[in-house]
Amino acid sequence: MELAEGPVLRECFGKAPMKLIISNVSGVPIYEQLKDQIKSAILSGEISEGEALPSLRTLAKELRISVLTVTRAYTELEQEGFVKNVQGRGCFALGRGSELMREQLLRNVEEGLEAAVSAARIAGLTDDELRGMLDILLEEDNG
Repeated sequence: MELAEGPVLRECFGKAPMKLIISNVSGVPIYEQLKDQIKSAILSGEISEGEALPSLRTLAKELRISVLTVTRAYTELEQEGFVKNVQGRGCFALGRGSELMREQLLRNVEEGLEAAVSAARIAGLTDDELRGMLDILLEEDNG
């Protein structure tokens, strides 16, 4: 078995399910694949603030993985500020306003800017040319 996928998120909310795709040949640990996909869904707004994630057992059963694997993914998501585990009630997505979520978003922006600066250096752009490109992109985004 190479891939496991399941329409498990949002099954109780009447929304289109988000598919989680897990590969056991990718070289990336399964808990990390799960964590990264849920994190991306929260950051993109695909999973809303306060929305419950599937129970540990439901997700493990749907993806045919260990409950311990799902537990590790959920625990790390909580440590990184993406979800809140409420004893006896489940795991809920936090909003973008949480401090840890904001730090993650800032880190994503920094990584993107570092990549842009590196590409600009390779292309031989000056700082002013790079700033000009950023200004144009910001204008396009705002207007």
